[in-house]
Amino acid sequence: MAQAKMGDTVAVHYTGRLTDGTVFDSSAGQEPLEFAIGSGNVIPGFEQAVIGMNLGDSKTTTIPADEAYGPYYEERVLVVDRQQIPAELPVEVGSQLQIQQQDGMAIPVIVTDVTESEVVLDANHPLAGEDLTFEIELVAIA
Repeated sequence: MAQAKMGDTVAVHYTGRLTDGTVFDSSAGQEPLEFAIGSGNVIPGFEQAVIGMNLGDSKTTTIPADEAYGPYYEERVLVVDRQQIPAELPVEVGSQLQIQQQDGMAIPVIVTDVTESEVVLDANHPLAGEDLTFEIELVAIA
């Protein structure tokens, strides 16, 4: 039976959950996720979980934060003067914005708090610091 290995293109159905059981992503009702093992298109722990699976296998695996989206860094939380944000941009908690660095790189941020004078922006990935549990079913190997 075919077994997934480095360099293979695979298709999987998956459901991702936080440690409290909350589903944060799923391919249920959609096309399976397709990726090449070793391409870096999925988080490292997910890729490692698929290696060695046989076609048709299902498994549940927990991926620690450092093999997922990394640790949560407090230094990636910025407090800015509300006057620095253009008036036309939404500044509600949960809004996604981009900030421009001095080198021209744009960094996605999420508004996490708003007061009359300040806006708190978080440049961490929304799943940073989270251990993730995935139910994975290998449906194709190419």
